[in-house]
Amino acid sequence: MLKAPLPANEKERLAHLYEYSLLDTMDEEEYDQITKMASLLCDVPISIISLIDRDRQWFKSRVGLDSKETSRDVAFCAHAILDKEQILEIPDSRKDERFNDNPLVQDDPNIVFYAGVPLVSENDMALGTLCVIDRVPRTLSESQKESLRILADQVVKLFELHKAGLQKDRYLRDLEARNKSLEEFARVAAHDIKSPLASIKAASQMILSKPENLDEEQLSLMELLNQSSDQLSGLIEGILRHSRSNVLILEEKSWFSLPELVDGCMKMMEPLGKCPIKAEFPKGLDQIYSNRTAWQQITINLLANAIKYNNNPKPWIKVKLKAKSQAIQLKICDNGPGILPEDQQRIFKLFETTQNRDQSGNTGTGIGLATVKNIVSGLGGEISLESKVGEGSAFVVQIPIV
Repeated sequence: MLKAPLPANEKERLAHLYEYSLLDTMDEEEYDQITKMASLLCDVPISIISLIDRDRQWFKSRVGLDSKETSRDVAFCAHAILDKEQILEIPDSRKDERFNDNPLVQDDPNIVFYAGVPLVSENDMALGTLCVIDRVPRTLSESQKESLRILADQVVKLFELHKAGLQKDRYLRDLEARNKSLEEFARVAAHDIKSPLASIKAASQMILSKPENLDEEQLSLMELLNQSSDQLSGLIEGILRHSRSNVLILEEKSWFSLPELVDGCMKMMEPLGKCPIKAEFPKGLDQIYSNRTAWQQITINLLANAIKYNNNPKPWIKVKLKAKSQAIQLKICDNGPGILPEDQQRIFKLFETTQNRDQSGNTGTGIGLATVKNIVSGLGGEISLESKVGEGSAFVVQIPIV
């Protein structure tokens, strides 16, 4: 018996194999279906998906064999991975000096015929094989060999999907941990700022309660201080909401009625101003599977902006929902002042604002639209703006539903 030499890139090959986290995992139907198909196509009693570890070959799936692994020293597959381009076919192992006294030939499972296709990853590393085994001499036809190659490609695709799933899970766990840290930092920082800010506001209001003690300039400065403290308080609340927006994206999806959700948001926003809101809801959106809280935050933010910054003597807002293939479109239109062309991309960046003022004469904080874009992007969607100065604006959100 000749023991298979190690591949020239063995160290890198093993490191790559371990990245997949496949060794010693549970049986899975997707893999078992492939080994069953290989056994049927090649008309053999045994079919295996093997992974070549440091000292063993481990079977991710097997048909016609009870054992889950064998020593690498006796593994036929350890020879098969040495040439990534070819199928290793042994018509009769008893006549091959590499295997004639191999324990797997002389004893159970009494391997006589063997054919193994290397399972080559996207990084060009042979991780193991898809092999078929018989207890009598034989050879495979060209069509059977081609079938094995096709099945081996499917095994590798399953490996890559498994790896991608692991990477996604790790990324989401890391993202959730970082978002929690960011939210906690924002909460603590906001608390540390709001406490002295509340004291400043209370002091300014106390002084303003006795305007007779102030001259005109002092009164103007105190009013500015009071107004500035309100704006700073709003800015802090906005930062807190923005820090929580990533956490919203990670929330579980659920079934809900999108028209009912949007209608509820509209009723919630009506007290903010005398601005009639009309809606167009098509059929087919009564039950969608998505992130309810995220949709609610997007709708509320865009409605609030449309109301606050609409200085038209006869303001109106229109809300439109539309199902588009595998996505849903939410469009919120107004007849407000509109947004300058040079500002239309900038406004989605954090802390970027326009010269437009709300109904109290204040400019925005530059957080609301950045938060909306963050949530929309996190759901795999897009947000865009259609606007003409003096005619109004329309914010268009499109989110895929899968």
